[in-house]
Amino acid sequence: MSESTGLDDLFSFEEEPPARPGRARGGRLRWLFRLILTAAGVTAVVLVGLRAVGLQLSIGIVVAGVLAVLTVRRVTAALAPPPPPRSGARTPAGEEPGAYNWAARDALRAAINGWERPLDWSSGNQERFTDRILPRLGELADERLRQRHGLTREADPARARALLGEPLWSFLETPSRRPPSPRDLAAIVAELEKI
Repeated sequence: MSESTGLDDLFSFEEEPPARPGRARGGRLRWLFRLILTAAGVTAVVLVGLRAVGLQLSIGIVVAGVLAVLTVRRVTAALAPPPPPRSGARTPAGEEPGAYNWAARDALRAAINGWERPLDWSSGNQERFTDRILPRLGELADERLRQRHGLTREADPARARALLGEPLWSFLETPSRRPPSPRDLAAIVAELEKI
């Protein structure tokens, strides 16, 4: 049997060994060497380009300008926000930004399209409305009746008629000669929500 571990052992803390000065210094020296090489190369290119177009500038001014540009580049790289997550990567849990991404494929958009397209397609055609939209509204009414009252229009028509109300019942059972206006359809949906 192994030794027992006490609470002091579990909560003990060993500090990390200090960083070796040679390693940090090697990184700084490497960075400084790279900076000098880059500055020298860019300075040479700028001077050759200026002389090619007939301009003369002091080497000190060009070196100072190149070092300033390199410094600004390093500072902006250090202050830049992290790159956006790759597409398909999981985003961390937390607060949602509050904006809906309409381009994304999800169940909400599929449900909206499931109603939006047929409604638009049948807006001027009674036959399409009767064939496509009216059965869906009837299914919604039956589902609401089943969930809230334990019945459907087919199982108990008298009670369903009383629960739906006469305007909604007649709309679902006897199709009109023309598709309802958006206002009438909104009133029908409001009646469905009241069930």
